[in-house]
Amino acid sequence: MMTARENWLRAVRFEHPEWIPVSASFSPLTWREHGQALEEVVLGHPALFPGYRRGGYDFAAPFGPVYREGEYFRDHWGCLWYNVVGGLEGQVVESPLADWSALATYRLPDVETQAERGPRNWSQIEAGIRAAKEAGHLTWGDGERLFDRLYFLRGFENLMLDIATADPRLDRLVRMLTDYELRLTAKSLAMGVDVVGFHTDIGHQGALMISPAQFRRHIKPMFAEVFGACRRAGALVYLSSDGRLLEIVDDLIECGVCVHDPQVRANTMDGIARAYKGRLCANVDLDRQMFRFCTPDDIWRQVEQAVRDIGSPAGGIMLSGSVWDAGVPLRNIEALCAALEQFRLYFR
Repeated sequence: MMTARENWLRAVRFEHPEWIPVSASFSPLTWREHGQALEEVVLGHPALFPGYRRGGYDFAAPFGPVYREGEYFRDHWGCLWYNVVGGLEGQVVESPLADWSALATYRLPDVETQAERGPRNWSQIEAGIRAAKEAGHLTWGDGERLFDRLYFLRGFENLMLDIATADPRLDRLVRMLTDYELRLTAKSLAMGVDVVGFHTDIGHQGALMISPAQFRRHIKPMFAEVFGACRRAGALVYLSSDGRLLEIVDDLIECGVCVHDPQVRANTMDGIARAYKGRLCANVDLDRQMFRFCTPDDIWRQVEQAVRDIGSPAGGIMLSGSVWDAGVPLRNIEALCAALEQFRLYFR
């Protein structure tokens, strides 16, 4: 039987995988809300959670930085976070480059020793990648954040004004971030990872945050340089980016993106089928905004439609179900897991 790693790679490369790669994930808030009952759901779906064992989630452990309600946290980029809902990620409330005068003395984190929110131990990372390779698992490098890093550093409104006015200082900041990303990803690429993952929320629910022309002027060159370096080193590029990105799918392909996770609510099923099918592997992000309010049958229908409309025996599709809100009924979580398990074998 094909390994999960080989199957995933075949799905990305349109090389006829044996099954559709699927995943389900839960926020710390969801875990804490449902507790042991959620663990029973997880244990009942080993195809989705093959490595999970009873007791694998520590319900007594405190939430991590920026996930603790009422707490401030300053990360290694100098961004101050604040949380209002424990178990969900907080948001940046103070940006270190809100005033451009700070750019002259600003120092980026040390790639060798600092991750966004804690220390970075490359010996430990390398040991983990080596162990994953020996076990035949897919190996990942972490490319961190791109466009969202810019609005964390400048503040969202400031960044929008920078882009609208083509402020030359923005070019300098993008260059600094590009150089940082090249240094960061080079470390993982030297270890021979299969994939490098990047996070870069750039879309609202109805459109890009900036125009396609502005994206091509200010952001696309960074994507092309960083993603191109990954591809030349033999690694695939996974881009996680929320919102509507349909207008720049061609650009993402040109830059070297191999997998993107388009959201159904923002991009529509038809839109994803038209823009991605046969061209760019879509890890279809099922409509998490409906999970709290819909019926189990609604979830089954959406999973089936995604596979039918976007999928192909050749590959190019994955399915992702992320349960992030409070109040999602356990029956809907069970339906999500069951539907993902069943429809992953749709093309067999």
